[in-house]
Amino acid sequence: MLSTGWAAAFAIDFLAVGLPYWQIPYAKVSLPNTLYGPGLFAVGVGAAAARAFGKARFLMVFFIVGATVPLAVLARVAVETTRDPTSHNLWPFEFIIATAVGALCSSAGALLGSLPALFAKHEDDA
Repeated sequence: MLSTGWAAAFAIDFLAVGLPYWQIPYAKVSLPNTLYGPGLFAVGVGAAAARAFGKARFLMVFFIVGATVPLAVLARVAVETTRDPTSHNLWPFEFIIATAVGALCSSAGALLGSLPALFAKHEDDA
């Protein structure tokens, strides 16, 4: 079961990616370019913090924090296809692109957050 901290981190990263992305008019969206910005930085920082300060495993951080990006895209797809069913006819590609971007950001952050534990382990061996 996930802790309250995980739920808060997930919500923060989801909104950090989603809020700016949802404000862009549909005609101007060009993935992955429209995802680039502070939201993805927040995903990396969230993953790094979860690894460095929490007891979260790498894969758990990778999947949960990385999922915020494609879920933000899917939220937009769901809302806009409800209004106009002809929009987002290529949504599987949007999902794949967002998943790749989220995976890159969360893995980079999780790797960075793993460094303190790795260095502490090597110091104990010396």
